[in-house]
Amino acid sequence: MKKKNTAAFFDIDGTLYRDSLMIEHFKKLLKYEVLDEALWHSNIKQKYENWVKRRGNYDDYLYELSKIYLESLTGLGKSEMDFIANQVIKLKGDNVYMYTRSRIAFHKNEGHLVFFVSGSPDYLVSKMADLYGITDSIGTRYYVDGDGRYTGEIGAMWDAESKSKAINCFAAQYEIDLGASFSYGDTNGDISMFRMTGNPVAINPTRELLMSLKNDPVLSEKVKIRVERKDVIYKFNSSVEISCPEI
Repeated sequence: MKKKNTAAFFDIDGTLYRDSLMIEHFKKLLKYEVLDEALWHSNIKQKYENWVKRRGNYDDYLYELSKIYLESLTGLGKSEMDFIANQVIKLKGDNVYMYTRSRIAFHKNEGHLVFFVSGSPDYLVSKMADLYGITDSIGTRYYVDGDGRYTGEIGAMWDAESKSKAINCFAAQYEIDLGASFSYGDTNGDISMFRMTGNPVAINPTRELLMSLKNDPVLSEKVKIRVERKDVIYKFNSSVEISCPEI
């Protein structure tokens, strides 16, 4: 019987990339005046400043920006966006965590299949996949009409259920042994990857993810935690007592 493949599944935003590809794309759309600068000075700026000052949380900022981002793309042509998407990857694609970058290199050297499973737009995820030479990828799909213009409809890939379906599809297509495979993520959206793979790693996990791991007897023993700060990588197990104060 043919031996199945070992794979490694990586989230991108906050796991590999040190911010959000969608946010970088939005900023470039403003810089190149594809979108009106006034969009930034709506609710986005305030939520961003609250997060920077630790008076608000990142999810609120990201949610507000993603809502305006989707609304702003509607009606724009896909071909017109390629240049800016390429600029994002060219200028920002190396702004990644050194631990995660080293793990991608490790898995490739071991002959493992490597996948990106990300909530970022698919046209950015695919370019990031090309940059790192990985096996395959999937991101949030932004649908276009017959004229190649964005419709405002999406096929999300940031939630746990969607990522679970994606991994099952990859596992069937590439004959993957999930029990021997690895997964890397930072939010609750990645928790299904942790449950499905034998070697899950939480990288710079959010408070919400930490609490989920802490309250799950199986995952609390199974998931390893890696925290990268400056040039130091801290290693923990999920079973370690974790204090998560309220904001």
